[in-house]
Amino acid sequence: MRFMIMMKANHQTEAGEMPSPELLAAMGAFNEEMVKAGVLLAGEGLHPSSRGARVKFAGGSHTVVDGPFSETKELIAGFWIVQVASKAEALEWIARIPGGRGEIDHQAGEFEVELRQVFDPSDFAYAPEAVAHEEALRAQVEAQRRP
Repeated sequence: MRFMIMMKANHQTEAGEMPSPELLAAMGAFNEEMVKAGVLLAGEGLHPSSRGARVKFAGGSHTVVDGPFSETKELIAGFWIVQVASKAEALEWIARIPGGRGEIDHQAGEFEVELRQVFDPSDFAYAPEAVAHEEALRAQVEAQRRP
């Protein structure tokens, strides 16, 4: 099962403040631990919403709204995509995120992550053509990543 772990934004991440060297080192070690365990598929931090945009589609057209966006509770500051055996295992990894146990001063003292399962092609077994097309696209993306 694949899951996306989303680190929610806060006032510091939205201000573009970088994590402390201690937190960066701890996050690097945590990411390395996930790589060695074979569960990390991707993980990145995101720039503040002031450097982003939202695109709204309605009535056959779209509107672009540049950031920043005022409600930080709804914003994402970074993410991991992990492949694990269960939701419980994903939650075990989340419990180990640096700063969550008070061992490192996190920027805001508190933070929140959200866990969401990623759809798998098998979830769409009722549409075999769509599954085959999606698998072909995934293979193409993977081939493009290889040097």
